[in-house]
Amino acid sequence: MATVPTTPSTGGATIRLPEPRYDSEVSLEQSLLQRRSVRSYSGQPLTLEEVSQLLWAAQGITDPEGFRTAPSAGALYPLEVYLVVGDVQNLPPGVYHYVPDGHQLFKTMDGDRRAGLASAALEQACVKEGSVDFVFTAVYERTTGKYGDRGIRYVHIEVGHAAQNLCLQAIAMGLGAVTIGAFYDEQVAKILDLPEDEQPLYIIPTGRL
Repeated sequence: MATVPTTPSTGGATIRLPEPRYDSEVSLEQSLLQRRSVRSYSGQPLTLEEVSQLLWAAQGITDPEGFRTAPSAGALYPLEVYLVVGDVQNLPPGVYHYVPDGHQLFKTMDGDRRAGLASAALEQACVKEGSVDFVFTAVYERTTGKYGDRGIRYVHIEVGHAAQNLCLQAIAMGLGAVTIGAFYDEQVAKILDLPEDEQPLYIIPTGRL
């Protein structure tokens, strides 16, 4: 049985996300063909339904046993996903922690933090201009506790799976996204007020074309 390590932080409000859909008119092959890094967006807001779908693609639960959309060594699920919201309909700007169990968001901070996140990401404009920034973090000990140092590699493989899921889902929805690995870890951790055992791995700005 899969473990479900994600639990909400203290404080904040819980938001139950719309149910994701499980089919579309866009094939996987078309999404693969069209996948590109997109750094410019129209500025139009995303919907809460779109955010829900993207989060489900990245780390949603797909089985009664707790297994997710992306494979995880030992089903230990070291990844966490945060949503830095700037422009989403019916979702105030702030930082939200995704909780796969129940498919919900837990608000951890108020206010638009995209500019600060962009500064931590070497002033990359797309981080500020995307409607949202998805931030993947890892609690390495969940995996290394079983696999030792080899678990570090497994975590990095896993975040690649999850990020690609998100990017392909964005393409299928007609949205633009880009994966960002260039940033100052300590600054990102401070902006998101991450627990000490979590390390940021990826920032994925996403917006409407």
